Amino acid sequence: MLDAVRHPKAWTAACTLLAAVLATRAMTETAAEWNIDDVVALMERALVDGKTGTARKTKLVDARPAKVGEIIVTAIKGEGKETQSPPAKKGDWVVRNRCPETGNEQYLVTADRFTDRYRMTGAPVSAHGWREYRPIGRSVRFHVLPPGTAPFTFVAPWGEPMVARAGDALVQDPKNDKDVYRVAALSFACTYEVVGSPPPSS
Repeated sequence: MLDAVRHPKAWTAACTLLAAVLATRAMTETAAEWNIDDVVALMERALVDGKTGTARKTKLVDARPAKVGEIIVTAIKGEGKETQSPPAKKGDWVVRNRCPETGNEQYLVTADRFTDRYRMTGAPVSAHGWREYRPIGRSVRFHVLPPGTAPFTFVAPWGEPMVARAGDALVQDPKNDKDVYRVAALSFACTYEVVGSPPPSS
């Protein structure tokens, strides 16, 4: 404890880590744990039942190179923590959505996924090193979790645990069933363009 007082930066880092651990524990204690096969099966049922649609991410984002070892906590305004990234590796990127209603949340994108999914627009670099990028806008399959869905957690394809709740969208690569992840309801509405809606519920 004395060392922590002598080194306030170390104390701050320890508190931040503890808060993240407690937040993750609280998330998992209140939500059922699913594996990726459970999520894939849910998407398969939704597809068979005609409850999936097609969308593409189209809204401009800001991005900057991640610092090696940097950890990004994605927080949604009004909801709190969504995910926490593993330490960034060389070549990874931090992406920031332009959605004031969600708090302009940030998330870590691996080097290969970033190169595959975003293109620089040529706009000037901001004072803090952010550049403007345009999503390539590939079509994905989505399913909005209906009212009454109990929260559940699962691990995203890039290794981060995330919690899904009623109203959120599960987004899936049509060419890879296991590439499926949760997008918060407000974030999905802000950043995705629906190009094929599921039929209305009867």
